[in-house]
Amino acid sequence: MKKRYFFAIGIVIVLVFISIPIIHVLRTKWNESDLKTETPKGYANDVSQLNLTKIDTLIKVPSSKTEIENQLRQILKYAKEKKLKISIAGAQHSMGGHTIYPNGILLNMLPYKHMELDAENNILTIGSGALWEDAIQYIDIKGKSIAVMQAFSSFSIGGSVSVNGHGWQKNIPPVGSSVVSFTLMNHNGEILNCSREENPELFKLVIGGYGLFGIILDVRLKVVDNTSLKYRYVRLKSDDYTNDYKRLIADRPEVSLVFGRLRISDKHFLEEATINYFEKTDEKPSSITAKNAKSEEIKRLVFRSTVNSEYGKRLRWDLETNLSKMAQNIVYTRNELLDGHVSLIENKDPNSTDLLQEYFIPERNFNQFIKDIKPILKNSELDLLNITIRAVNKDEDSYMNYARENVFGFVLLFNQKKTTKQEDAMKILTNKLLDATLKNEGTFYLPYRLHIDRIKMRKVYPQADSFFAMKRKYDPQEIFDNKFYQHYK
Repeated sequence: MKKRYFFAIGIVIVLVFISIPIIHVLRTKWNESDLKTETPKGYANDVSQLNLTKIDTLIKVPSSKTEIENQLRQILKYAKEKKLKISIAGAQHSMGGHTIYPNGILLNMLPYKHMELDAENNILTIGSGALWEDAIQYIDIKGKSIAVMQAFSSFSIGGSVSVNGHGWQKNIPPVGSSVVSFTLMNHNGEILNCSREENPELFKLVIGGYGLFGIILDVRLKVVDNTSLKYRYVRLKSDDYTNDYKRLIADRPEVSLVFGRLRISDKHFLEEATINYFEKTDEKPSSITAKNAKSEEIKRLVFRSTVNSEYGKRLRWDLETNLSKMAQNIVYTRNELLDGHVSLIENKDPNSTDLLQEYFIPERNFNQFIKDIKPILKNSELDLLNITIRAVNKDEDSYMNYARENVFGFVLLFNQKKTTKQEDAMKILTNKLLDATLKNEGTFYLPYRLHIDRIKMRKVYPQADSFFAMKRKYDPQEIFDNKFYQHYK
């Protein structure tokens, strides 16, 4: 009788133990809204959902090379006659109005997405409006893969070049390093070819130039072979990160892709980390298959269940670390790993938004930076959802370079309510984090909220004044404009 009793109690305890996380995750789903926030006609916004701005005209460019060139020249002529500014947009994943100018003309470049692969020379020519996922799908069947790109494939090629994004390819400079050349339509409607040999100054200015020098049309990118990669994982103390990174990653040529994560739950806050990496295998890579929608939604819900929840943050950390152990040695293709959509972390709460910040820290100051930001983040009222770590090699290609030596990028994701109070709190937090970054000889990334003032920005980017002077040299009427330029020039 006692055995039955204790067995029944045991079953109940197990069921309760299993049901608590399930109920927690389901509650997240129940509280979400599938209603999309629509941008009113005559307005523009970006992914932050904090930049609703009245514009003069939104123009969707044509897909044809001949048609787009003719149309853009007419638009430039019209803009000059009417004294209007032009901003340029792709997927609009920047967060500070970088693709918007008040009462200006906004060019939607997304339709311009032609592609042609030179397999012999490993060069992909692609329209700047194409998304990385378009490129991956196109070159996958040809056995090729993207050389350098960001963590998500839902950004546009032109946008990534304009912000000089960095990826999780092992110890490689930002996207600009993979650009062979591009064509640029300038303020006079002339098309210029820009490379390291032809118009080299303009080449450096446009990469990471936030659309201020002209309209990027066709981009020639280096591609690499698609390969099969075996998943590996290690959990460690954050103090040991750089030493273990050297041992497991930096000195091993077989490692291809890698990213790290810091633990963000109150328990062991920033004290633990993981390094997730992928090693080359001899297996022949298969073609990309359709993703399992249910599996993707479960991943998203687990991530969203961390919002304003210490339990959710612990649950996610435990699930990811335990699943990582189970997934050791599973083989993926490079393209399969790169083809991740930002919808994996989609926020469906209409009252809040998710905001990114990125700081780039030299290896020698890695541990001190973590120590310095720990109390800043703990004392903030804003909800930290994630910190990813990526190694970025020195950037030789962008004028406004943020990686002036080999650095580790700390990618912080916050959830913020769409209120003035939280926006003010985010500004205060950003400046405190930047102070810690400056103390540790680091830099910050420019595509995000414009919470850093002109003076402090120039402490990080002392080349800013000459950058803006050259903007006026190449665009004397300042036809190409946006909120980023207005804030920092």
